[in-house]
Amino acid sequence: MSEKPKKMAIIVHSGTLDKLYPVFMLSSTGGAMDAEVHLFFTFWGLNALKKGGLDSAKLPGIMSVGTGMMKDKIKKVGTPTLTELLAMSRSTGNVKIYACSTTMAIMDVKKDDLIPEVDEIVGAATFLDIAMDADVQLFI
Repeated sequence: MSEKPKKMAIIVHSGTLDKLYPVFMLSSTGGAMDAEVHLFFTFWGLNALKKGGLDSAKLPGIMSVGTGMMKDKIKKVGTPTLTELLAMSRSTGNVKIYACSTTMAIMDVKKDDLIPEVDEIVGAATFLDIAMDADVQLFI
C-alpha cells in the first residue's frame, strides 16, 4: 500500500514582495518534494494573481521605497523572480492555485483579470475542506 502524499495548504493574504517570496519558495520546494501544495489567495494576496501583479509587487508601507534595491539584491544572488518561482511551482505538477471568490466580488476582480495559472475560483468553505486535511497549514 503506497503512502499518502504530504499536503500543504497556504492562505496568501498579502501581496507584498516580502510575503510572496516565502509563499512561492515554499510552494516550489514543496511541489518538488512531491507534496500536494494548495495556495489560496485572498484579500491583498489576490493582487498577486492579477495580470502583472507579481512583477509589480512591492515591499510594504514606507519600506516600499527600498523595493528596487531589494529586487536588485534578489537578482544579484541569483534568486528567481516571483514570476519564475510561480513557473517553477507549476512545473512540479503538484501546486494548485485558488482565487477567493468572495474577495473577487468585494474588490471587483473578474476572472479575465487573473493570470492563467489560477486553477479555480473557490470560497472559504472549499479551501478549508482542503486545508483541514493538510499536514502543513500556513497563513502568509
